[in-house]
Amino acid sequence: MKTSDRAKHDYDDVILVLQGGGALGAYQAGVFEGMAQAGYTPSWVTGVSIGSINSALIAGNPAQRRVERLRGFWELVSSGLLASAPTFSGPLHRAFNRASAAISATLGVPGFYVPRVPPAVFLPDASPDSVSFYDTRSLRHTLEQLVDFDLVNRGAARLSVGAANVRTGNSTYFDSRKIRIGPEHVMASSALPPAFAAVEIDGEHYWDGSIVSNSPLWYVLDEAPHLKGLIVQVDLFSAKGELPRNLDQVMERHKDIMYSSKTRFNTTRATDLQRLRSALRRLLEKVPAELKADPDVTALDAICCSPHIDIVHLINRRYSYTSASKDNEFSRATVRQLWDAGLEDFRRSVSHPEWLRRTNLADGIEVYDLTPEPKRKEKT
Repeated sequence: MKTSDRAKHDYDDVILVLQGGGALGAYQAGVFEGMAQAGYTPSWVTGVSIGSINSALIAGNPAQRRVERLRGFWELVSSGLLASAPTFSGPLHRAFNRASAAISATLGVPGFYVPRVPPAVFLPDASPDSVSFYDTRSLRHTLEQLVDFDLVNRGAARLSVGAANVRTGNSTYFDSRKIRIGPEHVMASSALPPAFAAVEIDGEHYWDGSIVSNSPLWYVLDEAPHLKGLIVQVDLFSAKGELPRNLDQVMERHKDIMYSSKTRFNTTRATDLQRLRSALRRLLEKVPAELKADPDVTALDAICCSPHIDIVHLINRRYSYTSASKDNEFSRATVRQLWDAGLEDFRRSVSHPEWLRRTNLADGIEVYDLTPEPKRKEKT
């Protein structure tokens, strides 16, 4: 059976779950191109930070234009001074990446952000929407040009983007099934402080959702307890890694652990929780008829849902020459490498014998992590 046929016959829904990670988000765009080629059309796209931008580009365009719009965005943000730099290897490649990240930090990123003038440090009592190192008004213009928010709100594909309420500290998801989504919601999800300022929506201010959790998986599982579908979870930071050997590797490893948001733990917890629910359902089937209407039994029965979920977990963990500034490295060469890596990893995963063997969904949750292990770090 072709992958496109499997997608059509086995799943009621295909859901794309996208982590935050700045420039690393090009990897997610490559994964989506692979999904489109294989016929896995998402009915729901949810993301945090750069994942929310990619999500909006997907949900806010007709199926035949989604890859084109993603490519347009990533070509735009990688069109800075080092757009066409050649690919190096080893220490030279790392030096190139650091130089590119430094240029992004100094001059900004086309179509995304520019340094704020005057700098926020000289504004001791500014409004919340200007307390940041960078101005992101160019991102709003980019979103308005590349995303059809009327299409988003007509519901062709559900869009959910995660943000953090600055006042309460709680996670908030802006969901096209519940509210009307605009560019401000995507910008709120992407407003990582102190680089970017909080975004005001309906009297509340929001920062990047990764502050609370960088993975939207639990939002999906909580919102769709009876799901029969495929979740493609694309992470930009790998929780697993080697012991650091220098200060830059320490900072990179810290970032990887922090922003991976315990995704492996979360998927394990989700499968364990489903096993408990299944056991509870079997136990409730043995309850005498005269107790079926008992409020406690009714309450327990309500949580004994039986989802049928495959989670394909793809993790950006390809290269040994990255540094702590990898999420701010927007060179054209690196963006294209990340895109190609995501495309190749999805193609490999969807054709993997372990994945293809499961042709019928059973009760519960199955997690597939079929991307290659990272290459070893070079000593520097």
